[in-house]
Amino acid sequence: MRKTNAHSRQIITPFLWFDSQAEEAAELYTSLFADSRITHLSHYSEEGREAHGQPVGKVMVAGFELAGQHFAGLNGGPAFKPTPAISLFVELDTEAEIHALWAGLSDGGSVLMPLGSYPWSTCYGWLNDRYGVSWQIMLRQQPGEGQTITPALMFTQGNYGRAADAIALYTGIFPGSATGPVQYRDAAEGEDAATVLFGRFTLFGQDFIIMDGPGSHGFSFTEGVSLMVSCETQAEIDRYWDQLTADGGQESQCGWLKDKFGVSWQITPTIMDRLMAPTDQAMADRLMNAMLKMKKLDVATLEAAARG
Repeated sequence: MRKTNAHSRQIITPFLWFDSQAEEAAELYTSLFADSRITHLSHYSEEGREAHGQPVGKVMVAGFELAGQHFAGLNGGPAFKPTPAISLFVELDTEAEIHALWAGLSDGGSVLMPLGSYPWSTCYGWLNDRYGVSWQIMLRQQPGEGQTITPALMFTQGNYGRAADAIALYTGIFPGSATGPVQYRDAAEGEDAATVLFGRFTLFGQDFIIMDGPGSHGFSFTEGVSLMVSCETQAEIDRYWDQLTADGGQESQCGWLKDKFGVSWQITPTIMDRLMAPTDQAMADRLMNAMLKMKKLDVATLEAAARG
C-alpha cells in the first residue's frame, strides 16, 4: 500500500468467496502484482464438518498480500459468487503495467468494458477474472500516490441512488474516516440528480470507491465479496455489529452480517487470526466449534475455547 495509513495495521480486509479455488486464485494474483505473497493457508478439519461440509484437509482460507495490501479467500462451496457490485479497482503508473495485469486477469475471464481510452482515463478496462472476481484497472492520474487496489462498491437495482447514504453511514461508524471527492450526476443534463457518479471515502485510513450504477443490472451485493473488520475489543464488535445491522440490516452466522444496503461484513476479533493461520490445530478446532454456535462473535467465549 503506497499510501501511509494512520493505523499500524490494515483493519478492513477484502474477503473473497470461492467454490474451491482460493489457493489457486491466490497463486495467480500474487504472480501478477509486485510486493505480493501468500501469507497463510488454513485447512478444514473434522471439527464442524457437519456445518461446513468440506473434505478434511482441504484449504479453508488463503491469506495473501497484493501490492502490500491484505486479502483473504475462502473455499466456501457454490453457495455464493462474487459480483461486479464490489470490484477491486487497480490504479497503476504505466500502461505497460496495465496491459500485463490485464492479460493475466482476463485469461479465461470475461470483459465488461474493453481496455481502452475513456473520458475519465486514457487507459481503463473492467473485467471479471476466471473465478468471477471483478477488477477495474486504470492508469493512475498522479503516479506514485494512493492505494494500488481499492474496493469499489456499485449501488444498482433497488440500491440505486443510495451511495451517498452509504458514505454517510460508513464514515459515521468507523474511526479514521473521511469523505473524499464525490462527483454527482447533473440533473441539467437529464441525469438523476444527487446520484453518485464516482466518489471516494476512507475508513480507518483505508480508501474505498463508491458509485451509483444506473440502468438494468443482473447483480447486486452478495456474500461473494465481504469486508472483514478486525476488532481489538468486544466493545468494538458490539458497536460495529449494532450499527451495521440497524435499520434493516441482517445478522448471520459466525460473525457475518449484511447492512441495510445488502453489503456483507464480517466483524471479527483479532483472536480469530489463530483460526485463519493456526500453529495449534487443536486450538483452531476449538475456536471453529465455538464460532459455529455464534452469530455475533463473543471474545470471552472464544478466548476460553482457545485456552481449552
